[in-house]
Amino acid sequence: MSENPTSIPIYVDRKNRGRDWRGVYAARLVITDLLVLIWVVFGVQILWFGLDTADLAFRGNARDLEVNYTSVSVMLIVAWMAMLGAYGTRGYRVLGTGADEYKLIANASFRLFGLLAISAFLLQIDVARGYILIALPLGVVILIFSRWMWRQWLGVQRQRGLFSSTVLLVGSAASATHLARVLRSSTEAGYRVVGACVPSGRVSTFLSTTDVPVFGDFDDLQPALAATGADTVVVTSSDDLPPERIRQLSWALEPGRKHLVVAPSLTGIGGPRIHARPVAGLPLIHVEMPSYEGLKHFAKRAFDIAGSGLLLLLFSPTLVVIALVVRLTSSGPVLYRQERIGLNGEPFNMLKFRSMTVDADSQLASLLEAQGTGNKPLFKVSNDPRLTKVGGFLRRYSLDELLQLLNVFKGDMSLVGPRPQRDGEVALYDSAAHRRLFVKPGMSGLWQVSGRSSLSWEDSIRLDLYYVENWSMAGDLVILWRTLRAVLVPGQDAK
Repeated sequence: MSENPTSIPIYVDRKNRGRDWRGVYAARLVITDLLVLIWVVFGVQILWFGLDTADLAFRGNARDLEVNYTSVSVMLIVAWMAMLGAYGTRGYRVLGTGADEYKLIANASFRLFGLLAISAFLLQIDVARGYILIALPLGVVILIFSRWMWRQWLGVQRQRGLFSSTVLLVGSAASATHLARVLRSSTEAGYRVVGACVPSGRVSTFLSTTDVPVFGDFDDLQPALAATGADTVVVTSSDDLPPERIRQLSWALEPGRKHLVVAPSLTGIGGPRIHARPVAGLPLIHVEMPSYEGLKHFAKRAFDIAGSGLLLLLFSPTLVVIALVVRLTSSGPVLYRQERIGLNGEPFNMLKFRSMTVDADSQLASLLEAQGTGNKPLFKVSNDPRLTKVGGFLRRYSLDELLQLLNVFKGDMSLVGPRPQRDGEVALYDSAAHRRLFVKPGMSGLWQVSGRSSLSWEDSIRLDLYYVENWSMAGDLVILWRTLRAVLVPGQDAK
């Protein structure tokens, strides 16, 4: 047994110590969900029926029975709240990050109204269709919006170390260090690392290149939990923890107040591809391989055609204005065509409004060499001197890329996908980076909403590969929403 781990100074949220942040946050969600549903349901009732009394008729073989719509609205709100609770929309595992929270809200709402429709048919209830058809989508949209607002608040609180699970890492030093860095860079996930127990760990030391204190070895787990007040134990690797030891660890945790999480050695895999299946007491994790053909890709292409066509019509006056500005402020052609590499390595001509001088391409090699990045497969120049008078503005707000909607409509690109790169960049790819070419390049992508020009090549390829391996239509919609925010309010990384 190592020396007393309480000698290490750690951060403890004393204001909320003894309070379960999960219950506090869930209670606040209950209140706002209820207020939203009251506003929506009674608002639709007043919109559809006015302030006059309206009744819902039950028509069967017996005499007719009429119920006031105010009573119906109350019952609908109660049932809606019950469905939101039954589907776990306020569970701490879906709060703060990911799309599961929003999906559960939609599923609970649509299934509730499906049950109402079946009941109305079987019981021969003359329900006002407009009342239902307005209340359902409006309620779902406003519920999701209110949860999104709460998520913004929660993100700020978690950056301060509040409303988060306090985590004690248990495993090898290397795996604990890696997971500590990941969780520190993803505060929105709600895991605040307060310590670690590693083999042969010495108290008063820290994990390599981090400020996470080490509380000794695995035998020091209980004193470490008491010292830190951690409510979650994360097993970062099982090399030094046999199954029997992990089982004993789970028995030692207080049910309902202490949580056990096992981090498998899987990276870059989205939740929908992971399925756990217990077999003879063993939790087997099934990982589905990504598919690059079929109905999902047909739906993606249909969405690209409809979306790009609509945006071209919407932005046509803007395109004309940008073309005139480019023509009047610099010499040279308005449009810029450049060969990029697309799906399966096939080249295509990508269109942009010209934002640089005419001889920009001939200067690229010398500029990359001057800043020491000529051997990196991400050709970007810091403080680029080739930009025209309006080029910086166009690129900051991504206005120069609007013409790529034509590439999307034609089928060379997609609205969402990996960053389109040049042949010289692709020539520097390793075997992993070549997987970017399994899907069409996109006008936007995870790289666009996660740092843009400030991203390193390693970060860019990690984000692009994650997208290629885990893309979905729901994920595309989230990226497009985040892209709109990034374009309207560009940060320092928008260049």
